[in-house]
Amino acid sequence: MDYVIAEQWWAQPDSNRRHPPCKGGALPTELWARRQATDWSCRLHLMGQERAGNLPNMPTVAQVQAAVQGRYPVELAADWDAVGLVCGDPRAQVNLALLAVDPDPKVIDEVIALGAQMLIVHHPLLLRPVHGVAATDEKGRTIHRLITSGIALLTAHTNADHADPGVSDALAEALGLTELRPLDPLAPGSHEGTGRVGVLPEALTLTEFASLVAERLPDTAHGVRVARGVDCADLSVCTVRTVAVCGGAGDSLLGLTGDVDVYVTADLRHHRAGEHLAEGGCALVDVAHWASEWPWLTQLQAFLATDLPDLRTVVSTVRTDPWDAWLPSSSEEQS
Repeated sequence: MDYVIAEQWWAQPDSNRRHPPCKGGALPTELWARRQATDWSCRLHLMGQERAGNLPNMPTVAQVQAAVQGRYPVELAADWDAVGLVCGDPRAQVNLALLAVDPDPKVIDEVIALGAQMLIVHHPLLLRPVHGVAATDEKGRTIHRLITSGIALLTAHTNADHADPGVSDALAEALGLTELRPLDPLAPGSHEGTGRVGVLPEALTLTEFASLVAERLPDTAHGVRVARGVDCADLSVCTVRTVAVCGGAGDSLLGLTGDVDVYVTADLRHHRAGEHLAEGGCALVDVAHWASEWPWLTQLQAFLATDLPDLRTVVSTVRTDPWDAWLPSSSEEQS
């Protein structure tokens, strides 16, 4: 169908629309992406054309889910986790998918504005059990907005954390690390597991390395915090070469960092970090949780481009780190 004719058809009042003037009985892919065939008279017509095999070769929600879980198997997820399809019809077709770290309300605004049919995220919307999804709280409103907009929601959380490659591989590669191995393998000799250890192309001072982290990760109000190890008297002098990383909260792995120069992760708590340093642990670089996992989105996008070439994907541009500003501490002498 000619694109201009299609646009003119959509511009008509609802009462004037009949079956769309489709050549071969199908709307062009671009029009599907923009309009999602929200007019039911057109959708019913196109359902008949779909049965005739005339629609663009778009994957279904189920096929996208299979592709994602082929790369990040659900068997790798932690027992407490909630991964997989949260809402959406597995039979529905997907032309455009948005990739994001969080199912944040701002991301829901973004996916609806894009006209996408699927949202793939890292963090679960419903991690803890619920007894209903009424639109009386933020999670319920999110579910209602997605369903009423015809958008499926898929989560890949700890299965993506543990996969080879996975979330921490993406973080390590963003920092230029090579020779990667798991920090905490799922089994002896396994390449699957939590965190990664790798080496820099050349040794850097701790100050230079922290600047590299700040340069390679998305900007946040949290920024990059650095704690030197007990063997480092000056950040601009002591050097690092072997690096451990863990996308997301990683202070549970501090005890496994004995053979590295510096550990990059998020959500390092006061007491855990202090005890680690007091016991002679490596230097620490603490970044925002969202920023540490954001590189995974480009990894996921590359996998989907290979596995589902007819699927279009967009990496979210919405920063879902909760903090808005950072101010340096200051004090004045009291007279």
